[in-house]
Amino acid sequence: MQLVTDITHFQSPEHTVLTIGTFDGIHIGHQRIITQVVERAKEQGLLPTVLTFFPHPRMVLDPSAPIALIQTIEERAQLLASYGIAQLVIQPFSKQFAALSAQDYVRELLVGKLRAKEIIIGYDHRFGKNRSAGIEELKAFGQQYHFQVEEIPVQEVDSLSVSSTKIRQALEKGDVQTANHYLGYSFSLAGVVVHGQKLGRTLGYPTANLQIENSHKLIPKIGVYAVYMLWEGKKVFGMLSIGKNPTIEGKGESIEVYFFDFSSDLYGKEIRLYFIDFIRDEVKFPSLEALKAQLKKDEDNCKWLIANSQ
Repeated sequence: MQLVTDITHFQSPEHTVLTIGTFDGIHIGHQRIITQVVERAKEQGLLPTVLTFFPHPRMVLDPSAPIALIQTIEERAQLLASYGIAQLVIQPFSKQFAALSAQDYVRELLVGKLRAKEIIIGYDHRFGKNRSAGIEELKAFGQQYHFQVEEIPVQEVDSLSVSSTKIRQALEKGDVQTANHYLGYSFSLAGVVVHGQKLGRTLGYPTANLQIENSHKLIPKIGVYAVYMLWEGKKVFGMLSIGKNPTIEGKGESIEVYFFDFSSDLYGKEIRLYFIDFIRDEVKFPSLEALKAQLKKDEDNCKWLIANSQ
């Protein structure tokens, strides 16, 4: 898949079947649209293309209400490629771009740069300055500029009752199962393993401390989770703590994972953790002994969950 991050002088090498949106998470509703784009492009010998935006429009238009993203752009690109999208175009979103008239947006971007021959889009898609234009205007532009518009009907979108917002809210509550159900795959976090205070070793639970590089990435609710990573093609299970470490004074916030039956050196390596389920909230314990006893219970709970979810 070609990833286009600088569209200043870009023009698609072929005509396209195009869909447009932020597609954060690429959940099961998005997947239906993406599948349709790929199938239509194959039928017509066109290039299946996605136009997305970064930063997320809400970051620019309403900076007072910060938004964390289910996926980084890199994660989004990887998943779209796996579904057969041949071209992902990232339009930098700015107030200047948001001020483009609907006609300029269609003529310059959708037709001029992306060479759209068919656009597959949700019934509620809005575009142009002040989001003034919708599906009927897009169809009128299609007649003017010679592209077809395939509208995704309301029942096909809303009957799934899935949205990126609902997935974010689920993860912020620790409701991993709902989030994973809506996504159609396991939510994941990737980070580089860095040196911590190594206090886990003294408790019998040596952990890998994750440093998350992308500041826009959503971090689920504080607490303990059952997770796994892929290592040399195999799943390695463990328990993840996201928290402020109230029992250990001065430790501060951390994201750290203890893997079961695993001894390889991970320092400096990037690992990806896939979330299975939420185990418990973070608690302040009266002593390190009490914390150690709870960690044993957490391990047992995680292993039970893993054994019953395979």
